[in-house]
Amino acid sequence: MKMPEPDPEALAKRDRIVGALREIVPGEGVIVSADEMRAYECDGLTAYRQVPMAVVLPSTTEQVSRILRLCHEERIKVVPRGAGTSLSGGALPLTDGIVLGMGKFNKILDIDLENRTVTVQPGVTNLGITRAVEHAGFYYAPDPSSQIACTIGGNIAENSGGVHCLKYGLTTNNVLGLEMVLPNGDIVRLGGKHLDAEGYDLLGLMTGSEGLLGVVTEVTVRILQKPETARAVLIGFPTVEQGGDCVAAIIAAGIIPGGLEMMDHPALNAAEDFCHAGYPRDVQALLICELDGPAAEVDHLIGVVSGIARQHGATYIKASESEEERIAFWAGRKNAFPAAGRISPDYYCMDGTIPRRQLAYVLRRMEEMSQHYGLRVANVFHAGDGNLHPLILYDANKPGELERAEAFGADILKLCVEVGGVLTGEHGVGVEKRDLMDTMFNEDDLKQQQRVKCAFDPSQILNPGKVFPTLHRCAELGRVHVHRGELRFPDLPRF
Repeated sequence: MKMPEPDPEALAKRDRIVGALREIVPGEGVIVSADEMRAYECDGLTAYRQVPMAVVLPSTTEQVSRILRLCHEERIKVVPRGAGTSLSGGALPLTDGIVLGMGKFNKILDIDLENRTVTVQPGVTNLGITRAVEHAGFYYAPDPSSQIACTIGGNIAENSGGVHCLKYGLTTNNVLGLEMVLPNGDIVRLGGKHLDAEGYDLLGLMTGSEGLLGVVTEVTVRILQKPETARAVLIGFPTVEQGGDCVAAIIAAGIIPGGLEMMDHPALNAAEDFCHAGYPRDVQALLICELDGPAAEVDHLIGVVSGIARQHGATYIKASESEEERIAFWAGRKNAFPAAGRISPDYYCMDGTIPRRQLAYVLRRMEEMSQHYGLRVANVFHAGDGNLHPLILYDANKPGELERAEAFGADILKLCVEVGGVLTGEHGVGVEKRDLMDTMFNEDDLKQQQRVKCAFDPSQILNPGKVFPTLHRCAELGRVHVHRGELRFPDLPRF
């Protein structure tokens, strides 16, 4: 994986840029010491790291605007950063650019229970939104496993999901409005507390844009009322294929659980050792199915799901009997990633999405790949919507294992596309999947996406080196097409 070559002209401006940043953000808001910048050298994809030219920590929208205007005029690259929990290298810094840390934007600005909205700054954590409204019986639905640490601004950048996104949607389905700063320093607002907005869906465009189009400084999200009843069911299977087939059968029966997650034997045992959630250790696959709604409906659906599970060979079925037990069931799943650290010095967390009907086939192929590469894999995924999170286990201290892990991961993602899926479900492309984009998109597709980038960021200062395997200059993408000596549509006036 290569990042863009450092720009000598930008590096030569370092002292002047740092001085200008200190005028915008006085005090301790600018970090230039190499040792202090080590905290910003990577994100959750720790295999890649480099120290930025400088780090700036604004606390107001006006400061963000002035910083971006300065960098736009000086052609200095900017990498926006939230909590740094990205698993795709989306916040990997550039040696000739600055990191724009949004950690000081951590205030809840407005709680409107009547409209069921909360307005926050982007540095507020995902779980922080729920904690601000749970006293009134509300919650924020998207709940990635890193929700205790990840911020809502980063969730928007990657269109994060979570265990309850199957029924209640990803970030894009729960964000109503944004305030954002464009690369030239302009401040704009998209959407608001209202349900929908007129015109082009720029709000949808920004959600999942991975920091390439603008910097979010304020967010309005919808909140939901807690369901009357929620119960989770643990379902164990002798094989992962049976578990995968059961997932497809539950959805095919017209049942949309609040959450439908699956872990294989290595993952569930690591999670059980870590959290003592009460998981059965003698199964090869464990399904966690949460059903919510009125108590009578939940009880009925538990019976239906249990019947489907038995038809697919389930050997263990246990429904939660209390809220504490339900939370314990989920605790193991939400801590599966850190729990993997108990069974391997390092792991490489993948993120691809497939059609549900292909689940059993893909799991079988991944096991074959595991044997081919000589590396173990622990599977944890959002089974209900086909979003896979294979954890490739390796030891970075052993020569060649990181490279084998990367090759293994690339093959998994190519397999996802091969069976009709996509390269990412919620972690984003970043640098991790950047060089695989042409397995899913042709050259025209990628150029059209880059034209959108150019419309927002013609100088291409925001998060360059991410998402696109080959970045074209905006002038190249906008040039007039001539075929056999003639312009297309020669009768149209040219401006």
